[in-house]
Amino acid sequence: MADFAGRRARLIGQLAQAQVEALLVSHPINVSYLTGFTGEASHLILSAGKTILVSDGRFPTQLAEECPDLETYIRPPAQVLAEATAHVLGQLGAGRVEFESGHLTVAEHQALSDKAKAVQWKPGSNRVEALRQVKDAGEVAEIRAAIRMAERAFAIFRALLRRDDQEKDLADNLEGYLRKVGARAGAFPAIVAAGRRAALPHAPPTAQRVGDAPLLLVDWGASGPFFYKSDLTRVLLPHNNSAIPEGGARAKIQAVYEVVLRAQQAAIQALRPGVETQAIDAAARQVIADAGYGDFFTHSIGHGLGMLVHEAPLMRAGNTAKLEAGMVVTIEPGIYLPGEFGIRVEDDVLITPDGGAVLTSVPRDFESCWIDC
Repeated sequence: MADFAGRRARLIGQLAQAQVEALLVSHPINVSYLTGFTGEASHLILSAGKTILVSDGRFPTQLAEECPDLETYIRPPAQVLAEATAHVLGQLGAGRVEFESGHLTVAEHQALSDKAKAVQWKPGSNRVEALRQVKDAGEVAEIRAAIRMAERAFAIFRALLRRDDQEKDLADNLEGYLRKVGARAGAFPAIVAAGRRAALPHAPPTAQRVGDAPLLLVDWGASGPFFYKSDLTRVLLPHNNSAIPEGGARAKIQAVYEVVLRAQQAAIQALRPGVETQAIDAAARQVIADAGYGDFFTHSIGHGLGMLVHEAPLMRAGNTAKLEAGMVVTIEPGIYLPGEFGIRVEDDVLITPDGGAVLTSVPRDFESCWIDC
């Protein structure tokens, strides 16, 4: 059971230093992280004296089930969320309130200002996200569960793949397999890119057939029961595919793949608490540059993973943020050759006191890429 009260207490302990009397949490994922509530259109107000979740008439039963110990204010149908929030802040006597400036729109902030004229609003950012970076044991277990779901779905995907399948149909099918094995949904729209289209790092699926291309790049993930995500990428090579003739083309695909694999291993070996995230990116980038493909690695080495697919820490050049034990990150180097093909290998890794522990178990050696279809 997640320690929601402990998370809230840590934030409340920061309010005095921030020189505010209350914190307004509006981002739905942050509200869920702090309460266990999985609904939407709700605001959480944290203060030293009281914590109140402002919601509406759709959710009383759900709130009682998901966060029974939390005080709530259920607004009537005629009262908009901004008005309800202002009402609760007035009851608390909060004069200075920090809000999530990265998530509240200008219009929403204006509505709150209009309804709560006595409040001094202070913009703040990433206060909850800073807590979310380091996962507790329960969160790591949730991510592991999302990984297992993604891996089971991928096993079905591989088994049912046929040469006449199109990218779009395969992406749709993979979403169905994820749900079939227990996921709420895919963690994001799956990327299924064949041949030249794999050189587009985030290629939208099309009618391109598998059998017309030398390889298939698949980037997918699962969203587990309580939002936690997984994120993996693998490359598949159909056996007896005439699009991969013996000789130069096949040798080039294998050579590029092995460079990407070495880059990923270099990044994983560099993972440990206290290391700046830019150093992880540099470790992988150096391997790819030394192989002559430096201009074709066009994105960062990875990102944090949790209740969102992309969250802190950002694993990119120029970022001096330091890794901490308990963070979960993706490591996903890639080489993209326009007009030819693209290769990316991605795994989810837990930062431990001793280094990086790979949580994913789908084989990633070159021989494992081959499939019969």
